[in-house]
Amino acid sequence: MIFLAAMQALAVTTVMPLVSADLDGDALYAVAFAGTLATSVIGMVAVGAWCDRAGPVLPLATSVALFVAGLLIAGFAPTMPVLVLGRLLQGLGTGGQTVALYVVVARVYPAALHGRVFAAFSAAWVVPSLVGPLLAGFVAEHLHWRWVFLGVALLTIVAFTVVYLRLHGIPLEAADPSREPVARRLALSVVVAAGALTLSLAGEAGPWTVPLVAVSLLVIAAAIRPLLPRGTLLARRGLPSVVLMRALIAGALFGAEIYVPYLLIDDYGYSATAAGLGLTTAALAWAACADIQGRIGDRLGNRRITLTGTALLLAATIIVAVAAARHLPAWTIIAGWSLAGGGMGLMYPRLTVLTLAYSTPGDQGFNSAALSISDAVGSAASIAVMGLMFIALSATGASFPAVFAVAAALAVVAVAPGLRLGHAAENLARA
Repeated sequence: MIFLAAMQALAVTTVMPLVSADLDGDALYAVAFAGTLATSVIGMVAVGAWCDRAGPVLPLATSVALFVAGLLIAGFAPTMPVLVLGRLLQGLGTGGQTVALYVVVARVYPAALHGRVFAAFSAAWVVPSLVGPLLAGFVAEHLHWRWVFLGVALLTIVAFTVVYLRLHGIPLEAADPSREPVARRLALSVVVAAGALTLSLAGEAGPWTVPLVAVSLLVIAAAIRPLLPRGTLLARRGLPSVVLMRALIAGALFGAEIYVPYLLIDDYGYSATAAGLGLTTAALAWAACADIQGRIGDRLGNRRITLTGTALLLAATIIVAVAAARHLPAWTIIAGWSLAGGGMGLMYPRLTVLTLAYSTPGDQGFNSAALSISDAVGSAASIAVMGLMFIALSATGASFPAVFAVAAALAVVAVAPGLRLGHAAENLARA
């Protein structure tokens, strides 16, 4: 499942510039990414509560069905708005899958193995990172970009059948299921998703763009608070800072990453296949550093791991911003962006481990959903804001440097919660 999620993410990012050109959808380019992340919040909240009540198997099956349906709609889309609709449905399934798989890990494996398990999740990106962008580019150029979506849909059906047969019969229900009301949280998740979608579409509002952006950000901030651990927006020590840091680094990386192949294709004349190298090197670095984190993370400690990862992410965004502004050789962009992957490989699994370590069986679904929500909302908001900047500055030649400069600023801000995560030994003791 992780393998195919990785394949889909890398493949779609690689071919989306071609999709946008084919469907005349430049105005909705950022929405095709931000919208998926926005609706994933609804899936995360719904599946998190469902897992706490009934275990993760049926929620996982439902999420996969939504994911596949979204891929099929996108694959057959005659226009960009229809493709965006498919991506919105795909987001519901993606969000649910993420939370359900986290809960499976929490209930099947002991806490001491969580670091290695999530390192294995990252390792599942290795083959997709090697072949995903190149294969997607090849398919788009020699068959059609539609087969990127349709092929992943077919493979997902096969993969989930295997996973379901392995999980069937394993008791994964919580001993003390949560009975906390979920209707309010679900309604708030819809408000958050609507705010993120409105934010991503604000560029179409003409003179109302700036007020609409401000209102959307305020709505998101107000609605998301009950969906996160108390004190998250204030960077309170422990789990709140874990969740906040995840939002910031996700916003920095995923907000900027969709412009890496776009930059290589638009400014350097790369084919879709060759442009995928920018994602391949970063994904390989992510997997390698995740493995390092899984082996020695507890000895190094959370602060050292996260600050090192943040430094790598910051260096990557600065390098690519300068390369785009000065039109440095393309290898500078590809090599520089690999540092971002390495930094995320150190931080991402560590933050997931800490989230589960701070959780009890009764709130694993809520906390896993909170981590995923922060991830999705941080990414969606960043993609939307960067997309607005990109369009506004497109005539000046500063659009690409501006996008990566914003990502660098987010990496700097992420240092603050990174200093307040707590210690691994303490967290494992609470698990």
